[in-house]
Formats: sequence, structure tokens, C-alpha cells
Amino acid sequence: MPANLVTLRVWGDFACFTRPEMKVERVSYPLITPSAARGVLEAVFWEPQMLFWIDSIRVVRRGQWISIRRNEVTKVISLGDASTWMSAPEKTKTIAAGGGAGDGTQRNMLALSGVEYLITAEIRLSSLAQPPRDNLGKYTDEFRRRAKSGKCHHRPGLGMREFAADFEWEDDPQAALVRRRAEHSAAGEETFPWSEDLGLMLYDVFAPASRATGFQWLNADESIAATAAFEQTLTGIAKGEAIKHRKTYAANPLRHTRGQLAAPQPSFFRAAIRDSLMDCHPERIRILTTNSQGA
Repeated sequence: MPANLVTLRVWGDFACFTRPEMKVERVSYPLITPSAARGVLEAVFWEPQMLFWIDSIRVVRRGQWISIRRNEVTKVISLGDASTWMSAPEKTKTIAAGGGAGDGTQRNMLALSGVEYLITAEIRLSSLAQPPRDNLGKYTDEFRRRAKSGKCHHRPGLGMREFAADFEWEDDPQAALVRRRAEHSAAGEETFPWSEDLGLMLYDVFAPASRATGFQWLNADESIAATAAFEQTLTGIAKGEAIKHRKTYAANPLRHTRGQLAAPQPSFFRAAIRDSLMDCHPERIRILTTNSQGA
């Protein structure tokens, strides 16, 4: 395997990888999507100078379909409501759910239970990387150390945060697939090779190429310096105009440097699984974005 390829074995009791064409009630894809797989890896380790390209996904356990009815809310808390709560809690209208509340509703979800996957991904450098300080070996070693010790930035989930995932480092994904099949067989649970054309599947909510640009948040000192630089641009401007510019800047201050924010652009691909392996590398499959014909 190339040095910048990493493999993580993930498993969990429940999973739901929601199909975007289902508007109200959640219906899962039959296996993890590349977007959800990327989220699992980034939960373990990620920095703006690097990015993950999902190479392949191997299915150890397909899991069973399970229907769940759950309480959900029909509203979300806005930033304005949060600001009001901090200054005047008595003026804030809370969201009520359950017990027949108007903000809550019951919805069905078709999910998966008892799943296990082997996620193999390629680590690449983003446009923010500054070699030789930033290099593939550095980030690959850090990801390996964190995965082997069970560390993560936040607990990864299988499509939804409430469906927590366990994870473990694997050196060889194909050897791990054979080993785990034998272990399940010894425990009385047979796992069979899976081959099927799955049709159109969500690849990611961002186009793969756009994620290579990256961006980096300003720290406290950099924010102060950015504000000072902005004030310098107001030198010699009339007082009224300067006030307008300050209000505009205050509403949208400079919060990141270098790179650019990537606009959401859902991308899809025609998924096919062969002998329990789904090829996902964006340079080997055809990616269909929302601007592509037929997507």
C-alpha cells in the first residue's frame, strides 16, 4: 500500500446514511457513503493543511434493516435567538418537543443495525500546506498514532451523531476483511461476499476538487491584526463613510486567512460493490455534480 493510504475499521450498533431524495422521513443507503466515511476519519484527526480522499470501502457486515419511530423537532434555534437568550433569557421562546408539543413530530426512519466497514483513504495536502514543514508523512503518522491509541477529536458517528461508531486501526484492509470474516464465522455469524450495482449514490456534499483549497481560521492575535489592518484602510475617509464601512466589517469580519470557503455542491456517483469492495477514489470513478448533465 502507498505510504499515504490509511485504513480504519469502524463498526456500530446502528447506522443511517440518509438518501437525499427522501424529504421527510429518513431512509438509509444500504452501506456507508464516502461522505460519511470522510466524517469518521476527520473525527479522529484533521487539520486544514490536509484532506482525505476516500479510496475504497470494504463491507464486513452489511447489517439488518430496522425501522425506528422517533421524536424530532420541526424548528431550529437561530443565532439571533441564541444571542437573545444570553442577554435576556426571559424573552427567548424555547423549542418544545414530545408530549404533543407543536414543535415536535414523530417520523419513521429506515436504518441499519449491526454494521462493520473497512474505510481506506488517501491523505493529501491542501493548498494551505507549506512544505517541508507540512508533509504527507507527518499527517499519516499522526493519524496512525491517534487511531491506534483510540483517540479522536469527537466521537465519530455512522451517519448520525446519536449512532456512535467504534474504530480501530488496520494495516492491511484486505487481510482485515478475511480475518474478520473468519472471526464472525467462528462466532456462528456467517458473512458472505456482496456484489451489487447500487445505482446513484451521494458521494459528498462538496465537490472533491473544491475541498483541496482549504481555509484556516484566524487565532486571537491574527484577528486583532486583521482589524488593525482594516482600520488603516479607513485613513482619510469621511467620518460618515468610515462608520458605514465599520458596520459592514462588524457584520462580516475577516475570520479566515489563505484559501477560500468551499460552497456546498452535492456530488454523486454510480455505486457498485464487487466482492464486498466499493471503489470510491474520485480519480478512478466518474463524479457527477449538480452542474453535470444527468445529475
